[in-house]
Amino acid sequence: MAGSSSRDEEEAEYGVLLYYKFTSIPDLDNLFTFFDSNCRSLSLLGRVRLSPNGVNVTVGGKLSSLEKHIAAVSSNSLFDGTDFKLASCRRPANDKVAQECGFTSLSIRVVKELVTFSCHPLLKSPDVSNAGSHLSAAEFHSVIQHAGKFLEKEGPDDHKKLVLLDARNLYETRIGKFQPPNVETLDPEIRQYSDLQSWIDNNSEELRGNCVLMYCTGGIRCETASAYLRSKGDGFENVFQLFGGIQRYLEQFPDGGFFKGKNFVFDHRVSVGSSDANILGTCLLCSSPFDDYSSRSRCTYCRMLVLVCDSCRKKRSQYICELCQKNGKTVGSIPLIENNESQELFIPNEPEGVPTSDHAGFSPQLPWRNGKWVDEVLTRQSHGRPLELNHGNELGHSRMAKESVMRSQHIGTKPSRKLRILCLHGFRQNASSFKGRTASLAKKLKNCADLVFINAPHELPFIYQTGLRDPNSCPPSSVPPNPPPPSNNCSKKFAWFISPDFSCRSGTNWEIADCPFDPLQYMQQTDGFDVSLAYLKGVFSQAGPFDGILGFSQGAAMVALVCAQNRATKGQIDFRFAILCSGFAVELADYEKGSINCPSLHIFGNDQGNDRQISSQASRELASLFDDGCSVVIEHEFGHIIPTRSPYIDEIKDFLHRFL
Repeated sequence: MAGSSSRDEEEAEYGVLLYYKFTSIPDLDNLFTFFDSNCRSLSLLGRVRLSPNGVNVTVGGKLSSLEKHIAAVSSNSLFDGTDFKLASCRRPANDKVAQECGFTSLSIRVVKELVTFSCHPLLKSPDVSNAGSHLSAAEFHSVIQHAGKFLEKEGPDDHKKLVLLDARNLYETRIGKFQPPNVETLDPEIRQYSDLQSWIDNNSEELRGNCVLMYCTGGIRCETASAYLRSKGDGFENVFQLFGGIQRYLEQFPDGGFFKGKNFVFDHRVSVGSSDANILGTCLLCSSPFDDYSSRSRCTYCRMLVLVCDSCRKKRSQYICELCQKNGKTVGSIPLIENNESQELFIPNEPEGVPTSDHAGFSPQLPWRNGKWVDEVLTRQSHGRPLELNHGNELGHSRMAKESVMRSQHIGTKPSRKLRILCLHGFRQNASSFKGRTASLAKKLKNCADLVFINAPHELPFIYQTGLRDPNSCPPSSVPPNPPPPSNNCSKKFAWFISPDFSCRSGTNWEIADCPFDPLQYMQQTDGFDVSLAYLKGVFSQAGPFDGILGFSQGAAMVALVCAQNRATKGQIDFRFAILCSGFAVELADYEKGSINCPSLHIFGNDQGNDRQISSQASRELASLFDDGCSVVIEHEFGHIIPTRSPYIDEIKDFLHRFL
């Protein structure tokens, strides 16, 4: 009995502390040292995120230690007015939930943004000084309760209404949300917070002219989201946010008030409820009442958390979230990439045009050291050599330095999730040959990315030169000048664009080329985009989602045109970044410099590289069409290849790590 009482007392002494503060940090290194020393001396575990614009902290430990931490932080005038949310709870076990939430170690990082609002990680964040007005829990409750009087106070307008906007992810809203009577509520149903910007853009007219009340878990996401909404100008002046978030509201209204269900939290507690025992969530498979995410069940496709009850989990191991279901995903409909291996996907040339789901990636957290941004996560004891982007454009306003060292108490390991990149081959190539040519690249990126290869939709005839070998056709040993090679010596070849006079002549018979190889032939291959675009929509539908898309030579030209039409293809071809290798422009004459707004990496041979296929000037002109604020250029001296030696491979990794 005495041992049991002692354990109970120990449990009662444990707690979790959450707080954030937007403020200008004059010396990040000193602040890092303070948090590192203070948290370790008090045996606090969890996450500390520091940026030039403030801090975001979630740590756990003994209540007495957390109170000492609050006192130490409060002594710094930078943290005047900070809302420290301290709650007692059980001590986390060293289990899957605690590990995934970061409560088995102390992780202190300096990041570019405290919360990443945009899926374009290189674009500027909203100015939080323009955030929506704070409402206390009591004020927020009163506004909902007396919506009519509040609207009259804000100004007479027959068309104005009160709108309650949830700034959280879909899986959070499925176990708890505000459900007030007679007030319109909006759930964006986003996978991740960085998708909210696009949702606001697409629904801004529905919000314009209304009083918008925004809420989230603890308040920090509303700071950025409300600032972005207000930045849209006329009609968006009346934006308010719940100060302290749902957590403070439930403290003020223990019975739940207008909030029904549980509040999802990003620590070992998983969720926090009110005295109301009603369950809002339901099992994804059997629809029985269920709201426990402790099993950490995830969607097979996008990896979003899903609710699966204990009984259903025993019957099935693969699940498809409701968002992926809406976009036509089914269990077993496509092969999945596993075991760190790149893979070819063979998709029919006329796939069904089922819209794909949105991407499901994680927005980056960029480390900091000595006043510079760092893109690679290493251990505190590790030392990497400096990397420099000296072959092309720097990152506009971001101006990322490439010093590969990060100070962190958390031990750096492989990313918990790898990027998935769809790869488009060049003219007169195929998935197998491109996979072989990029084997070194795939090997060096194996810890952060999986490469997926597909054939283009336009099948080309076998051609050969008499006396000259087409460098794009087959290996030298298989293409003697005379007679034509045996048909079984080469695989079929494909293209994304074809010439206007192309006639579909497929088969296994070789044909003599009409003329000698022309290094400028890519300029005549301008038709077939519509077929290729429809084909890619099917690929994304059947095999997506993909975080990025990589194109080589003509494949890069296809990627560029897809990027240029990203608004028109939204919901069907969604990706977070593009990599264009030895690219050139096709049908982009009407686009101005800097008009294509998509995070992009451009890799091509410089003037000394002697790329005999695509001129460096053509690749340079293509890169200039992309917004300089979110593009990176790498020029190398190796011609018509993707370089995999240093420093180029390091720069490629730097770019990709921003999306992990």
